[in-house]
Amino acid sequence: MAKPNKKGPTKTVEIFCFKCKAKLFKYRKGGKGALIKCFKERIVDDYTLISCQCPNCQQIFAREMLIRGTPAYKMIGGKVWFK
Repeated sequence: MAKPNKKGPTKTVEIFCFKCKAKLFKYRKGGKGALIKCFKERIVDDYTLISCQCPNCQQIFAREMLIRGTPAYKMIGGKVWFK
């Protein structure tokens, strides 16, 4: 499969923890569907102190993995929301 476009989309969304509403990422998201994965190269601002863990309530919200050979966070369903 092809790697994701490095430049990526221009539309940014803010990703929040569902439990405590803390801001986690500012991310360049493509498409209009649900948030399933976040490619690390598309993260504009990272507000987490430990990767995949909320800085406020310490809830694990994602898993680190390689998707199409690119480092990414695979989101756990119901742990995050975005606008």
